[in-house]
Amino acid sequence: MKEKVELALLKVRPFLQRDGGDVELVDVTESGVVKVRLKGACSGCPGAKITLKQGIERMLKQEIPEIKEVVAV
Repeated sequence: MKEKVELALLKVRPFLQRDGGDVELVDVTESGVVKVRLKGACSGCPGAKITLKQGIERMLKQEIPEIKEVVAV
């Protein structure tokens, strides 16, 4: 499943990079929790939680229904 998540993140990454940020996949648990690290401008952005939940998590759940949650580490 980790490979599927990496491929899905490629779709959202250009939007983050356009604003000076990025996302790094840290881990995917067997229970369907995706752990990511927000980088660049995203790491200190006040809207990072919204980006994580409304952007990254929503897109990953659409692409990979087994995903339960996306969390920042």
